[in-house]
Amino acid sequence: MRRYLRLVTSLPTLSVIYDDYELLDAEERYRLLIELGRELEPMPDPLKTDATKVRGCSASVWVYPTRLDDGRLHFLADSNAAITKGIVALVLAAVQDRAPREIAGTDIAAELAPFELGRQLSSNRTQGIPNMIALIRETAERLAA
Repeated sequence: MRRYLRLVTSLPTLSVIYDDYELLDAEERYRLLIELGRELEPMPDPLKTDATKVRGCSASVWVYPTRLDDGRLHFLADSNAAITKGIVALVLAAVQDRAPREIAGTDIAAELAPFELGRQLSSNRTQGIPNMIALIRETAERLAA
């Protein structure tokens, strides 16, 4: 008997997001990112600690990894800035609810490359992305071992 697991996240896939994103002008892309950030499930305030804070971001960003019953990783995340929260959601769309080994083997930066975030957004909005990716990758590698 086959058992289907319900995904916890409501984030669309990166390809679905990109299908909309590529058709939009700069202002509409900002709105898309803001809407995407609103789709993140709420992160409880007690989890927003110094230990879960992503370093190097101009806005405050917190990422907290959890494990689903079947071993997949599910990340809770938040930011105090709407567009940054959308960027966080975009990063999570590349890895959410996947096995640690799969996440560790994913080139998240390459998955995000079509969005050309460096061209679309100011450098202070994107400067923390590599640190967030590193945190996610380190967590996945540690749990995959």
